[in-house]
Amino acid sequence: MINIAVLGYGTVGSGVVEVIHTNHESIAKKARQEINIKYVLDLRDFPGDSIQEKIVHDFEVILKDEEIKIVVEVMGGVNPAYTFVKSALEHGKSVVTSNKELVAKHGSELIALAKEKKLNFLFEASVGGGIPIIRPLNQSLTADEICEITGILNGTTNYILTKMRVDGSDFNEVLKEAQALGYAERNPEADIEGYDTCRKIAILSSLAFGSQVDYEDVYTEGITNITAKDILFADQCGYSIKLFGTSKKVDGKIYIMVAPAMITEENPLYSVNGVYNGIFVKGNVLGDVMFYGSGAGKLPTASAVVSDVVDEVKHIGTNILTTWSSKKLELADIKDSKKRFFVRIKGNCLERIEEIERLFGKVHTIELAEIKEEFAFLTEELSEAEYAKKAEQLSGILNRIRVYR
Repeated sequence: MINIAVLGYGTVGSGVVEVIHTNHESIAKKARQEINIKYVLDLRDFPGDSIQEKIVHDFEVILKDEEIKIVVEVMGGVNPAYTFVKSALEHGKSVVTSNKELVAKHGSELIALAKEKKLNFLFEASVGGGIPIIRPLNQSLTADEICEITGILNGTTNYILTKMRVDGSDFNEVLKEAQALGYAERNPEADIEGYDTCRKIAILSSLAFGSQVDYEDVYTEGITNITAKDILFADQCGYSIKLFGTSKKVDGKIYIMVAPAMITEENPLYSVNGVYNGIFVKGNVLGDVMFYGSGAGKLPTASAVVSDVVDEVKHIGTNILTTWSSKKLELADIKDSKKRFFVRIKGNCLERIEEIERLFGKVHTIELAEIKEEFAFLTEELSEAEYAKKAEQLSGILNRIRVYR
């Protein structure tokens, strides 16, 4: 029997307890021995809940108990999670976490410490919730050189953009609805400003390219500037708008970006709607691979956590190699990356087209009968820097969105 401790009895923590209880026998068969939750750390008590007999309020109780072989951290945030996780590894306990902030900030350090101690630090649930993506990148796709990872990595923003498209609603209206349904936090900044997606694409990129990607270095835009009008124009030319985290190797340089993207139905991520996540991976040998599923939620995330627990139980005393060094990955300047751009602008198309084409060359224009005194155009491919320089010379731009193939 392997004894484990769970740090945090919130949504994911209670889900971990539920998954282990519900599937106790099948999990034991896969792990080749019984998994027992000996402690659950939380500041609160839970009278009337059977978990109360396992509740402890002091992490030192867990740290000093030599019977605890695995610590499951599902508290969230960097502190005190980092202190607890590092201490657990230093005291000979493997760790499983769902904490994307912790992994993005300290992943390489904790992986190295686990390797030194012949322990494991696993974090499948930190990206994509219940979607298996970390393990495939780390183990299944090792024969490939990864050329691209592009993902819809945040269910909240994907739900908002989907509802805006289906209902024709404005951003703020749909955000309130998402909050009422529990899809968005009371303070949704991390989701809607792209920070959550940024941390996740940094983790995936660190694994794909084997070196540390600092999420602070990743160019990040959220979805707060996307309007119902943008979506109407996009629909007119067969595009859907998604929030993408993209990591791409082009001519030996690595570009990483988080920003809204317009895509056609030919893109494999086009049909990823609602709260679902989708992750597209391109390898130089395998080609294109797609991962799709529930990107968040109590039980999907808990399922991924418990899968890591089982993996660690099967590898007690053996480190599972994770290729992620502390050497910082130098990112290419995003200003040099090339795309087409969708531009929504004030004015009359006939009156302004000559001015626009003098700057941008031949463009494809889009007009809608129901929207007066503005129109949109699609540029040919040009770099971010070239677009910015030309846009400075053009008055009345209301929004611009990058267009992906």
